[in-house]
Amino acid sequence: MIRKPVVDGQFYPSSAEELKEMIHGMVDEKITKEDVIGYYAPHAGYIYSGLVVGATISHVKLKDTFIIMGPSHTGMGEPFSIMTAGKWQTPLGDIEIDSELAKAIIANSSYLKEDSLAHLQEHSIEVQLPFIQYFKSDFKFVPIVLSHADASVYRNIGKAIAKATKDSGKEVVLVASGDMNHYESQKITRTKDQQAIESILKLEPGELLERVKEFNISMCGYGTAACLIYAAKELGASKAELVKYQTSGDVVGDYSSVVGYAGILIVNKKESPQVKLARETIEGYIRSSKLPALKTIPSEMKGKAGVFVSLHKGDELRGCIGTIEPSEDNIAQEIMQNAISAATRDPRFFPVTADEFPLLDYSVDVLTEPEPINSERDLDPKKYGAIVEAGWRRGLLLPDLEGVDTVERQLEVCRMKADIEPDEPVKLYRFEVKRYK
Repeated sequence: MIRKPVVDGQFYPSSAEELKEMIHGMVDEKITKEDVIGYYAPHAGYIYSGLVVGATISHVKLKDTFIIMGPSHTGMGEPFSIMTAGKWQTPLGDIEIDSELAKAIIANSSYLKEDSLAHLQEHSIEVQLPFIQYFKSDFKFVPIVLSHADASVYRNIGKAIAKATKDSGKEVVLVASGDMNHYESQKITRTKDQQAIESILKLEPGELLERVKEFNISMCGYGTAACLIYAAKELGASKAELVKYQTSGDVVGDYSSVVGYAGILIVNKKESPQVKLARETIEGYIRSSKLPALKTIPSEMKGKAGVFVSLHKGDELRGCIGTIEPSEDNIAQEIMQNAISAATRDPRFFPVTADEFPLLDYSVDVLTEPEPINSERDLDPKKYGAIVEAGWRRGLLLPDLEGVDTVERQLEVCRMKADIEPDEPVKLYRFEVKRYK
């Protein structure tokens, strides 16, 4: 059976060349790929949600098999349905269903049924496929359509997916397709979506379902998100990361009635000792207002160096403070002091609260000693951080930052941070960092 596209020419172009060109403008092919367990991405027309899907999949190290879960918009067919055979067609080619894996999932679940009717007019899975095909032409997948249910059903299905994935020995990426709150104002939608996103980032599917009901969040992908989390936790998930959030209003400029879109990765990451120290220092200090005791100093943190600690909440900066040159006896103490400053003393932000702990991502940059340079030709914004100095004013920018792709931009930001005029003579320095996440 060939399942033909039903929203080509509507949600995305029906011409392969136009489709490739559109997706090309929505992805970033230079981003370092992450080994993810799965991701959550929207399924609206590409002009509305494509930038969120593109930003999300740009981070994903693609594998040979995908399990894609989409909510039912049509009500057709079985409420919990898997197609177990055939191919799906898009303008970029045909994708074969992994029949063996699909049947194994059904065998593990009390609810999933073999069915094609639920898939014939459903767009939520279809719109994910061209983005995957743009990066990888040869893969198989399992399409699963999910209707409304309670937590016990989604838990059963999630565990069935995880068991079949483990037993297969295949490398699989799980995909949950879903949009966020629908057709309320920008302000209301952002507020409601934040409630749902927080639960996903905490990997709490039960809380997500409770909040959807409590706050009347009209997200169509709560079931797929819950199944994704249940399955991912069985597969060793350690955290979730918000890649991008926006609404249809951000695209068209009409904020009176919008739909929210979120792109979220679920990963199994080991925390570096440097980041663990920063996180535990912040959490301990905010809970007790005291600097936690440092019992032992790891060997890699016994030296001295300047250190920057950066906090992100989703895709937004939440704090960044550091020292160009060391001010403490060792790198460990440098991390601890700058972690507290980044969380509580960055003048651009209110202090971090304990409620935010599950939502924060940390990075620690350990700096080499700055060296003077004769010309901006000695800079490379991807490799070197830069310092611009005029008298007592110094502006610093770390290397390899999003949106800083040229030396000119790097120096412009350094000057702005130190209130140094564009034509004012300066001394230039460069340094390298070792970045820990």
